[in-house]
Amino acid sequence: MAQSQGWWKRYLKAFCKGFFVAVPVAVTFLDRVACVARVEGASMQPSLNPGGSQTSDVVLLNHWKVRNFEVQRGDIVSLVVVIMAYMKASWKRRCLSWALKGRSPKNPEQKIIKRVIALEGDIVKTMGHKNRYVKVPRGHIWVEGDHHGHSFDSNSFGPVSLGLLRAIATHILWPPERWQKLESVLPPERLPVQSEEE
Repeated sequence: MAQSQGWWKRYLKAFCKGFFVAVPVAVTFLDRVACVARVEGASMQPSLNPGGSQTSDVVLLNHWKVRNFEVQRGDIVSLVVVIMAYMKASWKRRCLSWALKGRSPKNPEQKIIKRVIALEGDIVKTMGHKNRYVKVPRGHIWVEGDHHGHSFDSNSFGPVSLGLLRAIATHILWPPERWQKLESVLPPERLPVQSEEE
């Protein structure tokens, strides 16, 4: 009887040690390196959740690739969008607080996934924005969904600060028949009118 009690204590002690090491390592990995996310909605069709698909795509989000805010035109990125233009001052403070915590004021648990169309310094022809042409400010990007007209994107809220980037979607993991690497492809009709590199 005494030996069986000693075995349980050793087992419990080993389990606790492993648990208290594994949990912080796993949380750090998911926060800083990579995680998976389910893509909902039609805004990125046909690239993600193609028409007629009964299941949502699950993508690999690479946090490590955006640690220095280096993105390319055509990358599919996960970001948090904070809309503050038409809100009262108290709401602006609350939204800023949410933004610093990495949350959207419209739905604090939701992040969006869009394609990078233009980088800082680029001039982009908009699709429904209040200005026909927009020069993307320093430290910002212009993002759009692939399914125009069904996307809440920079045409609605303007350029997005690089500080709101969370990850780059690199692969489709689910469903199995759609396993693939996501390429950084910019549709020819969405090329910037003028890019900083020119």
